[in-house]
Amino acid sequence: MAELSTWLPAILALTLLSLSPGVDTLLTVRNAARSGVAGGVITSFGICCGLFAHALLSSLGISVVVLQSAWLFEGLRLAGAGYLIWLGWGSLRQVRNSRNGQLAAVAETRPAQISGWRCWREGLLSNLLNPKTIIFYMAFLPQFVDPEGNVLLQSLVLAAVHFVIAMTWQSLLAILTCRVQGWVRMPRLRALCHGMTGLVMIGLGLRLAMARL
Repeated sequence: MAELSTWLPAILALTLLSLSPGVDTLLTVRNAARSGVAGGVITSFGICCGLFAHALLSSLGISVVVLQSAWLFEGLRLAGAGYLIWLGWGSLRQVRNSRNGQLAAVAETRPAQISGWRCWREGLLSNLLNPKTIIFYMAFLPQFVDPEGNVLLQSLVLAAVHFVIAMTWQSLLAILTCRVQGWVRMPRLRALCHGMTGLVMIGLGLRLAMARL
């Protein structure tokens, strides 16, 4: 195992990565606004579960194969972009429904009841289909792994550290979102939040689809 002096920079880098706004933040906040603190926390749990898959694939070298295979990586990139666009379109549909008066009554009383399974699944797929996460784990993990030790174990431990940091931060975001839920429940402001979130997700998806990583 690597020494503590080697792991401290890794912990700092993982913390900065977790605090950086991105798709994970948007998805956690969106689902917290739609389904309360539980929805946001479960979404975060799904996102963070994906970290272990990336660590496992990275340690086994499968990510190297994906990165070196142009058509595999392109397929993964387009799948991730398509999923982001689909999530964004779902948020825009909430705006359309609210304009039709279908969500007004719910918005004034309580968040929409979305299943925990759906929240977890959205979080997991969002993470697994993000090619930038693969690149990060391939470029980041090897710097803090002792090749003479148990590479798989070290990779999973780093993923566990990332899991704790990301879960803590995203859970706080979910709680904060629900603290201002009184504002979010206002029909017009709720529609505005859904619309902005949807447009940002679609924009990120289109950017990813057109990127040359």
